[in-house]
Parts: sequence; C-alpha cells; structure tokens
Amino acid sequence: MSFTAGLYCRKDVRADGDAETVALLRAAGAIPLVITNTSEVCMWWESHNRVYGRTNNPYDTSKIVGGSSGGEACNLSAAGTPFGLGSDIGGSIRMPCFFNGIFGHKPTRCVISNHGEWPEASDTHQTYLGTGPMSRFATDLVPMVKILAKKDLRLDEKVDLRKMRIYYMEDDGGSPHLSPVDPDIRQAMRKVIEYLSQAHGLKPKKVDFPKLRRAVSIWLAKMNLVGVPDFCQQLANCEGSINLGWELAKWMVGQSNHTFIALMTAFTERFGVQPGTPHYERLFNMCQDLHNEFQTLLGDDGVFLYPTHPTPAPYHNEPVLRPFNFAYTAIINVLGFPATAIPLGLSRDGLPIGIQVIGGLLSDRLTLAMALELEKAFGGWVPPKIDV
Repeated sequence: MSFTAGLYCRKDVRADGDAETVALLRAAGAIPLVITNTSEVCMWWESHNRVYGRTNNPYDTSKIVGGSSGGEACNLSAAGTPFGLGSDIGGSIRMPCFFNGIFGHKPTRCVISNHGEWPEASDTHQTYLGTGPMSRFATDLVPMVKILAKKDLRLDEKVDLRKMRIYYMEDDGGSPHLSPVDPDIRQAMRKVIEYLSQAHGLKPKKVDFPKLRRAVSIWLAKMNLVGVPDFCQQLANCEGSINLGWELAKWMVGQSNHTFIALMTAFTERFGVQPGTPHYERLFNMCQDLHNEFQTLLGDDGVFLYPTHPTPAPYHNEPVLRPFNFAYTAIINVLGFPATAIPLGLSRDGLPIGIQVIGGLLSDRLTLAMALELEKAFGGWVPPKIDV
C-alpha cells in the first residue's frame, strides 16, 4: 500500500512490508483495507497535504478532522471500516478521535511497537510516540490492545470502578497560548463527574497541576533533540534538506509541493528553545517533575479526566491561528502515560465533544474500563448525518 506520510516526494512510494502492528493484526485475522490521509510528515493537527489534499469532517465538511491520524478517524466515524490504527506523538490519535466522535487509545510508552512507521522516530522520540487502536465502539479497544501490546497490561482482570480514584481538571489552569475551553466541553466534563458520583458513589477530586500551563514549552523542548533530522530534512525525505527560502517563495506563487504549515514549522523550529541552554534543561527537569507528580497521585488505581482539546473541530486552516491548542494531548506524550479519548455526544453546533482519561504507567486497563463505562452512560459514537 501507499507509504507517503503526506509527503509529495514520497507519492510513488509503496511499503515493502507490514508495520509490526499491522502484521500482528493481520495474524489475528484482520484484513487491511485502506491507507487513510494524514498531515504532511504527520506533524500537524489538520490532515492536509499535497499528495491527497484535505480531509473533511463528516459532521460538517467545513471543519477539520484533526491530525495526523485524521483520515483514519474520519473514515471510522463515517463507518468506512470497523476499526483502525493511528499513531500519536502529540495527540494524533486522540485529537482526531475527539473531532470525529470516536474512541481511541494512546498506550503507555513503549508498550506497543512503532516499528515500520514513517517518519521513523529516534530512540528518545519512541518513548513519546504511541501507536494504538481507533474505533467507533469502546468494546473494540481492549481486544486490539491485547493483540498489539508487548507487555502484560492485566486487561483480563475486572476493573471495579467503585475502587477507582478519580481526579480532574476542566482546563490547563489558564495558559495564555491556548484557547479557553468551550462551555459545552466543560458541561460534558461536569456531567461525567456527576454520573460517576451518583452511579458509583465515587468522589471525584478537582486538582491543579501548575506545570500543565507550560505544556507547549515542555513538549517543544522534548521534541527538539540533538542528532535527529530537523524538519527541513524530514520534508526532503531525510535525503538532504529542502531550501526553505526557495520553497516559501514557490509557495507564494502556488508552485511548492509543501503545505504552508509544514514550511512554517520548518521556519519556526530554529527559533525554539535550543538544546544545551539553561532554559532547555529547566523544561526537561520540569517534565520529569510533572511525570513524578502524576505518577505519585494516580498510582495504580487512579485516573485523571482532562479535556482532549479546548474547542470542538475548528474550520479548515483555523489551526494556523491557534497553533498550540494541541498542548492538551501533547503533554501526555512526553509524560509517557496511557490516555483514552472518549466521545460524549455532540455540541450545540452538532460537532463531537468528549474528554481524555489518563492513567498511571501500565494502567491502560483503567482508562479503557472508563471508556466502556462512559460509552454505556452517554451513548458513545453518534452517527453523522452525511449527505449522499
């Protein structure tokens, strides 16, 4: 099948073998049907590239599907296939699932293989990147994780929700770089809290992690590593480097084979916090401290409820004006924790909304159990009204 990662110079590339996850699913009886659209080089949260174009949201075609696994989420939401795979290094499973009203799971770091994907992640980036299942139905996630996981996640053990500790935040605490959380998303979170309190006698506790306000800076620092290809090299298929100035000039007259956001990502990369500086080291230490705070709080019986994204699906190209809204998902990648995207119906504008549920290391079974419970309580996937 095609193996482009949305990069024009790879438009004729075909895979010469299965990714390890695909091989495992195929061995279990799954039938690969289709490769779906992504952002260019899988590094933006709108699925648009110069190979296949733009993917539209099935609930409103003027809105985005997210990225990078946006084509997969759209296809699943529109009932094109029963289940699929995505990869997530900054929210690329969870954001598309949120925007398209389906379930998705980013596993604990290094539990599921990322071998056979492109771009190929460095050894350090492998600990941020999570490959995982996506589906309209929560019941599909556990069987898929069982097939894919390299470690025993105790998925056959029954989870007693009454013994689970629940923590939550309705927003990140007020980062000036992010959009305010939409009222419909806040209301959905409150309904979940109320349901868990009344149906299971739980006492969800509102908490505050001040370091979450620095999520964007932490993620950008953790992604900027010495000795790995920069974005200009990625855009050249790691076979040299693009001439950024020339490509920007070509884009201005409609002649570049790259998207505007890919070129802007390459341009701004050089202005970010640089390895070896005191600020870079502070952000790395802050990430480790935040990881320890989360793990201490959650242990092996706690989960953290958090918005997946501050707004429902925005209009096409609007993410350029709100580039850092992905921070709600991205921070979880560099912390390494499992996280499950859970749909909670539609907003007043008819767009999917939901939350993500995060667990401690190797506590995937807790977040997956919460997905099953909230699907029963709130209905899960709502079929889009697609005009034919």
